[in-house]
Amino acid sequence: MVMKKFGLISLSMVLCFGISGTAFGQSAEKPKFSDVKGHWAESAIMRLVNEGILDGFPDGTFRPDEPVTADQFVKMLLMSYTQMYPNGERKWTTDFVQSLSAMNKNILQQDYRTFDFKPSTVGYWAKPYIDLASDLNFISKTQFPDFKAKLKREQVAEIIYYTAKETEYLENEQYSMATAAGIGDLQSAKAREQKFVAEAFTKGIMEGYPNGYFGIGRDVTRAESLTILERIVHRDKRINVKKAEDGLEKIVPTKDGSYKKLIFPDQKMLKAYDVLQEAAKLRGTNYDLEETTLKLYKDAETKAKDLSKSTVSQHYEEASLWLEPEYKTYGVTVHVQEGMLARNKEAIKTFTNYLFSYDALTFDNIFLNVYNQVVLKEAVETQTVQVGNFSVEIHVEADGETIVFSILEKNG
Repeated sequence: MVMKKFGLISLSMVLCFGISGTAFGQSAEKPKFSDVKGHWAESAIMRLVNEGILDGFPDGTFRPDEPVTADQFVKMLLMSYTQMYPNGERKWTTDFVQSLSAMNKNILQQDYRTFDFKPSTVGYWAKPYIDLASDLNFISKTQFPDFKAKLKREQVAEIIYYTAKETEYLENEQYSMATAAGIGDLQSAKAREQKFVAEAFTKGIMEGYPNGYFGIGRDVTRAESLTILERIVHRDKRINVKKAEDGLEKIVPTKDGSYKKLIFPDQKMLKAYDVLQEAAKLRGTNYDLEETTLKLYKDAETKAKDLSKSTVSQHYEEASLWLEPEYKTYGVTVHVQEGMLARNKEAIKTFTNYLFSYDALTFDNIFLNVYNQVVLKEAVETQTVQVGNFSVEIHVEADGETIVFSILEKNG
């Protein structure tokens, strides 16, 4: 089907033509446009037109430099994750479905199992696409007061941000903001928009202009939108942007089921994340690893309660092993209760043995001494002790049962 001619042709024209301007099931000749030859986006235009993502205009033009609207872009985004068969039918690509979280897969396969990739013939033509993109969290319906409005570059960056969050991962925000710091007009964007621009720029999906500006406030053209969409879907077409040095990045799961990229300060902490994963396996399935925090649970029941809770004030986990890359800090948090130590001792020792190496026994003795004091209801003052090359701050929370060991490498 056509892209509603980007909203510029009548509904009757939409109904008369298939995906690429021909009746469904019929083969189409490759279109020739009078205004595309020699255009910087010619190859992208022809490739996506041939894939049936969109079409030109009845007068034989493509109009690559006209602005694209929000509804047009949303439709093209979704269609870019599909493939067309010779009979004109469409299906989601396998890569796209596999990239989604379990929740989004369910939405796609259950709530939208009859989705036919076609515009609505009753009411607003783009409603099916906007509804689906919203339910997949690629966009918010409140994001655009008018989906027929011309799309600005920072608005495209926002769509990229949330689409990447649901289909791949988010870059480390601190790193992406530093990477994008040289953009001449970055500060012209609103504070909330700057992280979207930085994400799109750092991923190599959107690039600036020759004058060093991103183009905050500028309309996105039809040609630009096609190039952007190609880079969203096909990572090999993205612009090469300088990445973290020494391979200190790692993609980690987040609480909402998506992923993000973290940059670690050194190889030791990067390896510590792998150790967290090793420690987790020692508890079977009674754990949850979110970003750089490993939570250890008594059993499946308490894990389920913790993952479904609506407040963070109540602790269902027995212990947590954690990293704070931004502050170069490691940590162990335990909630003293019957059987906790027996169930989690091996996992905790796996983590602390890696950190302290030859000084691990010294930390074990300090840990057990404080733990036994709390068990006996003895007062434990906040203190900092030296263990090898680490400073260990020990603090007991006001509940009298939660012990926090914050571990900072002195020369880290």
